[in-house]
Amino acid sequence: MVQELIHVYLMPGMAASPKIFERIKLPDNQFKIHLLEWVIPFDDEGISDYALRLSKNIKHEDVVLLGVSFGGVLVQEMSKHIKVKKLIIVSSVKSFYELPKKMLLAKATKAYALIPTQLASKIDVFEKYAFGKNISKRLELYKTYLSVNDSKYLSWSIKEMVCWNQENFRPDIIHIHGDKDPVFPIKYIKNCIVIKNGTHIVIINKYKWFNENLPKLILGS
Repeated sequence: MVQELIHVYLMPGMAASPKIFERIKLPDNQFKIHLLEWVIPFDDEGISDYALRLSKNIKHEDVVLLGVSFGGVLVQEMSKHIKVKKLIIVSSVKSFYELPKKMLLAKATKAYALIPTQLASKIDVFEKYAFGKNISKRLELYKTYLSVNDSKYLSWSIKEMVCWNQENFRPDIIHIHGDKDPVFPIKYIKNCIVIKNGTHIVIINKYKWFNENLPKLILGS
């Protein structure tokens, strides 16, 4: 008897390319990986409508959705429109209660609207001012994995992340989080699987952990 494949759809983080998943490998006799990508939002399109539009790219039933960072927020919104077998978020948040104080402040003051997102399309300009080994390495990561540099998308995604107002989340959600995440500090996160010494990019630099543990998490009851 041929085992039916479990379809796993992966959504990258804000402005990121699906290349962040290039080292994620699941047993191909059990799973089939599908990569999702960001598209430019319509004018005045809220995240729920955006999620509905992206959910049209899900071509199978009862799938696994995994999203990273803002992609984790998006797959939660997508799961409200389609049936999912498992919902997994990485380096993300389950509700606005888990947002750091600086994001809540940005929401209250609307400071998110002041971020010059048009600069994101000029990554080479930043490189000229990169001093030190760590900054240079970070810029290389950006150049490798950043795929969307449209200022309209960036302004929209920052606003939707900061202003996300979800209070209640699915009780069966699987949340994986690094204990050294500087974007969404672990002190604000509840009920998650903690990856020791994991930063915001655990999906990239802790890929071996995911390759070992994702099959068990997906197949577990």
